[in-house]
Amino acid sequence: MANKTTRKPAKASKKAPRKRAATKAKPRKAAKAAKPRKAPPKPRAGKVVLLSGGNPQIAKGYGDTPVEAYITAMPGWKREVGRRLDALIARAVPGVKKAVKWNSPFYGVEEGVWFLALHCFTKYIKVTFFRGADLRPVPPGPSKHKDTRYLDIYEGALDEAQFTAWVKQAAALPGEPM
Repeated sequence: MANKTTRKPAKASKKAPRKRAATKAKPRKAAKAAKPRKAPPKPRAGKVVLLSGGNPQIAKGYGDTPVEAYITAMPGWKREVGRRLDALIARAVPGVKKAVKWNSPFYGVEEGVWFLALHCFTKYIKVTFFRGADLRPVPPGPSKHKDTRYLDIYEGALDEAQFTAWVKQAAALPGEPM
């Protein structure tokens, strides 16, 4: 009895391949060209690019120079508030260390250990206190990180006395290495 699962090998076709009749080729419709992806804008010499929300694109660097470049590039009213924040931080924490990392100014009491950062958004400046949960009173902006708190500064809404108190407290706490 033959096994029903075995198959016979397929026979090779003896027919010659068909030749296409010479016909007039129809013109094909042009395929829609994919929109080319925009490359991020490249900064020109002396010109700073503003990223989404108006945050200046500044190269990573340590010291006063990159932080001053960031503040100078802040758009509109934020530039003057940025200068004021920088002056308040420098006065509250003599010898403060500064850097620009991830397109944001960072402030710390020692190189590589930070207690505060700034970031521009369309309508406000966000101040990040990395150990903000330990400050009194606690800054109002919550974070998904339990220790971090935020302060959003809108045009004309800077409480210098409270900000200075938070800066002094934050500088006295252990910072965040980054």
